[in-house]
Amino acid sequence: MNSLIGLLRGARGLLLPALLIGAWEIASRQGAAQAYALVPLATIGHGLVDLIDSGALLISTLASLQRTCIGLLIGVTLGTVVGASMALSRVIERVLGPLYHILRQVPILGLIPLIALWFGSGEGAKILIVSLAAFYPMTLNTYEGFSHIERRYREVGQLFGFGPLQQLTQVLLPSALPAIANGVLHALAFAWVSSVGAELFLSTGAGLGNLMMNAQAGSRMEVVVIGVLCIGLLGYAMNQLFSRLSRYLLRWRDLH
Repeated sequence: MNSLIGLLRGARGLLLPALLIGAWEIASRQGAAQAYALVPLATIGHGLVDLIDSGALLISTLASLQRTCIGLLIGVTLGTVVGASMALSRVIERVLGPLYHILRQVPILGLIPLIALWFGSGEGAKILIVSLAAFYPMTLNTYEGFSHIERRYREVGQLFGFGPLQQLTQVLLPSALPAIANGVLHALAFAWVSSVGAELFLSTGAGLGNLMMNAQAGSRMEVVVIGVLCIGLLGYAMNQLFSRLSRYLLRWRDLH
């Protein structure tokens, strides 16, 4: 009985998607114009089979994921270093802080025309866009994490006679880890969105964004829908995976 109740509770989250899918299918049968804008499910299914058989979906997905991972790694690394440096040094904060806060107000996609002009439309420009998208939230969260460490933790480190390096690795960094993990989660979301956005604007090379652009040009709206679904599902999966990983790695904070 308990297992049945648990199954029903878990199925509640599928109710709204099922209703939307049903409404989509009904709307797609109301005429040629609706069938073009709201592609029938059977057409989407056939398009998915074609993309899988040709390998186009796999190649595009792997290209977008690779671009996201590389940019995320660069952005998270630089963001952690810059955020911690600004939090721990007033001189660095005064030098870098104003420039950082000015630049982060500019939407990352608004920088694409300049980046394309300066660096072209190749892979390097796309990775730069993803890196910047990950850098801004990572820097901010790291800065907040190191800035709001309770004084008593610092006093404990001083009581044990920790040097600057020990204070950083054994007191400051563990205290800031939850904020850093939150920064990685935000950076991941921005990196994934900006990766697809860069592919849409800089339509060279493989990627889900480029796949969708080519499909739109060829009036293959089922491929566009498949691309949108893949982007959403992969983004959700990555978010859930990292959330669970961070909770597991930081489980020691719940121990008393």
